[in-house]
Amino acid sequence: MRAKRVCGVVIGGLASAGLAAALIANSATAGVGAVALRASAASAVAAHSSAPSAVAAHAPAVALRAPAVPAVGNPAGHQPVPVAARAVNTSHPNHVIGRGTPAGCTSAAVVKAVAEGGIITFDCGPKPVTITMTATAKVVNTSHRVVLDGGGKVTLNGGGKVRILYMNTCDPKQHYTTTDCWEQQWPQLVVQNLTFKNAYSAVRQTSTSSYGGGAIFDEGGQLKVVNSAFIDNRCYKTGPDLGGAAVRALGMYMKTPVYITQDTFTGNSCSNGAALSGLYANFYVINSLMTNNKATGFGANPAGSGTAGGGSGGAIYTDGDSYNLTISGTVMTGNVAPEGGDAIFYVVDAGAGTLKIEYSTLHNDYKGAFQNAPGIFSEVDGKVVAPVVIHSSIR
Repeated sequence: MRAKRVCGVVIGGLASAGLAAALIANSATAGVGAVALRASAASAVAAHSSAPSAVAAHAPAVALRAPAVPAVGNPAGHQPVPVAARAVNTSHPNHVIGRGTPAGCTSAAVVKAVAEGGIITFDCGPKPVTITMTATAKVVNTSHRVVLDGGGKVTLNGGGKVRILYMNTCDPKQHYTTTDCWEQQWPQLVVQNLTFKNAYSAVRQTSTSSYGGGAIFDEGGQLKVVNSAFIDNRCYKTGPDLGGAAVRALGMYMKTPVYITQDTFTGNSCSNGAALSGLYANFYVINSLMTNNKATGFGANPAGSGTAGGGSGGAIYTDGDSYNLTISGTVMTGNVAPEGGDAIFYVVDAGAGTLKIEYSTLHNDYKGAFQNAPGIFSEVDGKVVAPVVIHSSIR
């Protein structure tokens, strides 16, 4: 990855009144009646915090009876969902995990099925189950598409120490399938009707490591997540560009966005972007809910002198060249970051890009050191820019 710019130094404090006025004008142009925007950002940096320690106990790999999987997404979100962003038909699976009881639903069975690819469903009995993962399920890049469908009754639990799902087109152990693995089109990974809980990636940021991505790490190909929940997942607590306790997507196929459809992200924590972290990836977030997610790093990106770096984008952190981020029909509340953007950190280093927020609500705690709209830091080609705001409440 190439080095990132010093994003934290550009603002270094409060937003200008001129930018706030531009935001309001932007909203009015889009036909917004009243969009709640405050001109100033919070000036105090929150106390630097650390992610909780990993769970020490070794849990069994067999599925256990679990309480009902919570409802997911924003119940008030009614934005249209493109066909490409919808759940996949899994009525004719290639693999079924389980034989009608929880006993057959194990970590090993999940790992094996994901490696074999195709459409994967679960038959763990009539009641919700939790499968405690003792190893990471990894996509083999010769698969054209891998679909993992929990049927709304399956929780994959990382036990506080395991990354749950991994796809990396640039990992030779999973096979190279193109001459340039970066931003290649396939495989496509589809996750739907699942809950990911207590996942953890301990990988620290280096120039070659697959860092971030506590629940899901995806480098290359395509990713779609539908009707799923991400609860209390973590990745390493510091690092200038390390992120995505729930989902980390980088070097993705740029002609198709990462679709996040009717999903819930709550209680996740990581150095940056506790819910979503993207690098060279377009994101389209639809009818989703992001609450109480926390960026735990400090020192921004690149890391300030004497710091470990990170701390931006309490819920979403994205970076790269020529990409877009769209938030549609989504609620983001109570997300916290000590550096840039309690809710969203969006930086385009070169080329064009748009942060668009439509029919959404962003109400956050404003402990960040720099932001140019409440809970948001957005910059394109070195210039602070206003997001496109349509019929949304941002305060």
